[in-house]
Amino acid sequence: MKFIYFDCSAGASGDMILASLLSLGVSPDEFQRAIDGLKLKVQVKVRKARSGSLVGLRVEVLTPRNSQPRKFSEVEKIILDSNFKDQVKNKSLKIFKRLFEAESRVHGRSVRTTHLHEAAADDALVDIVGTCWLLEKLEVSSIYYSPVNLGSGLVNMAHGRLPVPAAAVAELMKGIPVYSTDESTELLTPTGAALLTGLGQCLPHWPELIYEKIGYGLGHKELKFQPNLLRAFYGPEKDFEPSRKTMVIEATIDDSSPHLLGFFLNRALTLGALEAYLTPVVMKKNRLGTKLTIIAETDKIDKLTEAVFKETTTIGLRYYPVERKILKRDLREVTVQGQKIRVKISYLEGKIVNVQPEYDDCLKAAEKLSWPLKKVINEALKKFD
Repeated sequence: MKFIYFDCSAGASGDMILASLLSLGVSPDEFQRAIDGLKLKVQVKVRKARSGSLVGLRVEVLTPRNSQPRKFSEVEKIILDSNFKDQVKNKSLKIFKRLFEAESRVHGRSVRTTHLHEAAADDALVDIVGTCWLLEKLEVSSIYYSPVNLGSGLVNMAHGRLPVPAAAVAELMKGIPVYSTDESTELLTPTGAALLTGLGQCLPHWPELIYEKIGYGLGHKELKFQPNLLRAFYGPEKDFEPSRKTMVIEATIDDSSPHLLGFFLNRALTLGALEAYLTPVVMKKNRLGTKLTIIAETDKIDKLTEAVFKETTTIGLRYYPVERKILKRDLREVTVQGQKIRVKISYLEGKIVNVQPEYDDCLKAAEKLSWPLKKVINEALKKFD
């Protein structure tokens, strides 16, 4: 299976997502035949184009002039009556449901009575259903995206002239890292926001990845400061570890009882910390205190920082990225007087550099055998040799 990582530094729209996936090697003719399964009178034009100094694909969906606003029930019927597989139908309906729910909340209506104009038109159906079909075609199982550039200024919508981000976009992007640049235009559309948030996970920092291809999907705008394009990085999922980048969280505390901090160490490990430890320190005014240190992968930071504030007395913390180098490790099992003990072996450049019996296994064996712990450890090492 494969992963996709979208670079959203120029925002995202449905047609840009579509174009970036098509440029990974899917035939436009095959895509048109698939879209014909929607039974809409639409033609998809795919052509090479240039934005700034970069070349990519640009998609244009030609639709009948009388395309009307639709309710969710109408969109649902079109998708369910189409020729697509159930996986594509279900993903597409999930995206449209998010769109209708966002619009209904910002306009104070029920989902059942909400009409969508641009976001339920024929071209939006092609963008959303087409994207879901392409992800299946490309065997994509994991989707990630960068913090999203919203753009700035005002945008013309069916409901009038509105500030960027449009109301539905703002609703869809709650809790997602976003930012704005000097480009005075809308860079993230409702369809783009629904696709990203409905299918993918935002990674706040550029991940460590190995990719095979890059898809370039061009938008239809001429931007002042950058190309109007979306990049899709594509590769084997086994070569993508989005959380490999590691962060350190630190807080210095002088007003917390030891038993609270001791409890929190276990809590931090339960929440996914790689390491958590306490260090005695001398703080300002010569007060004795404790430095709490947590090492965790990037995707665990939000939960852990929230837990620090909830469960300790600190009112501030700091966090920063660090690099780790980890030896390749292997587990083997030995038997000491009928007790199974796992032994961890570490390798450097293919050679064994460390052998260590697992503490928990040795502790259980020591209790059952009524042996000193160090004797169990020594016997386990002898068995390994």
